[in-house]
Amino acid sequence: MAKYRHQLPQLCNELFITDGGLETTLVFQDERELPCFAAFDLLKDESGYARLRAYFEDYIKLAKQHNLGFVLESATWRASTDWGTQLGYSQKELDQLNHRAIELLHELRDEYENDQAPIVISGCIGPRGDGYAPDQNMTVEEAAGYHLPQIKTLGEAAVDMVSAFTIPTVDEAIGMVQAAQTA
Repeated sequence: MAKYRHQLPQLCNELFITDGGLETTLVFQDERELPCFAAFDLLKDESGYARLRAYFEDYIKLAKQHNLGFVLESATWRASTDWGTQLGYSQKELDQLNHRAIELLHELRDEYENDQAPIVISGCIGPRGDGYAPDQNMTVEEAAGYHLPQIKTLGEAAVDMVSAFTIPTVDEAIGMVQAAQTA
């Protein structure tokens, strides 16, 4: 169940931190192959799941050490339809992996959260295409329609909030917000 969806604690003048770049860490520090820079692909097996868990635990422990809140971002930045299709995943498999990503975050919150260090679960979404080289000029309506399935799935998985990163156009960003409002 979403714990903070209707009252995000980071909006109450409390200090929160988040992680420092999941995909970048996995590729450049761990030297892992991430097809299409997609960390969600690690959720398909137990060793990948364990690596994601260890990554998040390092940051959560840092937050707890300093009595800071933590926004726990899911490994779902590329877990949307076009990226999933490119990697060979069906929509059903993508939905399952989005759920699995949020289940991991709920496990971590259950294990580590305390009153001094609340943990907010955020479902991370990313751009339809390459955020650094925009090649798709969607309308607001197209963007809302594209992002709605993933946002709905994350909502069903009980995220507290949804975050969007590396969005190349204003229309896509507005469409994401509209999809979130719909979901």
